[in-house]
Amino acid sequence: MTTPSNSPVTTHTLRQMKREQRRITMATAYDAITAAWVEAAGIDTILVGDSLTNTALGQPDTIGATLDMMIHHCAAVALGAGRALTIGDMPFMTYKISAEQAMASAARMMQEGRMKAVKLEGGREVAPIVARMVDAGIPVLGHIGLVPQSYHALGGYRIQGRGETDAKRLMNDAIALEDAGAFGIVLEKMPAQLSEEITKHLAIPTISIGAGPGCDGQVLVLADLLGMTGMPPFKFVKQYANLREVAVGALRQYAEDVRGGAFPGPEHSYDA
Repeated sequence: MTTPSNSPVTTHTLRQMKREQRRITMATAYDAITAAWVEAAGIDTILVGDSLTNTALGQPDTIGATLDMMIHHCAAVALGAGRALTIGDMPFMTYKISAEQAMASAARMMQEGRMKAVKLEGGREVAPIVARMVDAGIPVLGHIGLVPQSYHALGGYRIQGRGETDAKRLMNDAIALEDAGAFGIVLEKMPAQLSEEITKHLAIPTISIGAGPGCDGQVLVLADLLGMTGMPPFKFVKQYANLREVAVGALRQYAEDVRGGAFPGPEHSYDA
């Protein structure tokens, strides 16, 4: 087991980790408390994912995330983070209308949300925007494969990159993002063989979510890996705890104590 150093994680750190073949760890967080959990565990990078619409707000997809919403949660995560590199998801249609809109959105994520980098979905079609952001000093993490913001256009949460044509498209997308200056790329829900091939081809690190073990790192949604929802996990998720069961048990005991008069006791009360 490799113990992480106390030095702040930067985009250069991640590239060095790839060169040294050290695996990169990433988890999502949506507020100061969960960010502090991830930080205390020594995770390298914290992604403030637009998946918060699913996990924190109960919405069916990520399309409901707004820029103001993401900035609100990013700022909270920044307060709980420290060493980890914090990355904020650019929400649906906040970077595709024009380059000026994209730059303004990313600037707010960095200034108001206090993020150290941003992530956006797409391949060759967003590469010019990535290049402009990088030129302006905004670190960008790419995201290809299954891109949840295009859920309706893709026909659902389907595996991407099956077949020679689709695999070649994703390889070209990855190359375009690297050429544009992205410091890394998330590969989501694609065949493990393809993600490994992309990883070997690129000088920048790749982060897998449902793309197999051949990437330079892994990311999971916090609610999935901690078992916070009670829902059966996706195939690519390893559930490391069942916090929902623990929390419901604690709340049930609290309710029983209140109803039975066991709480509050003298030790929880103030004297005159």
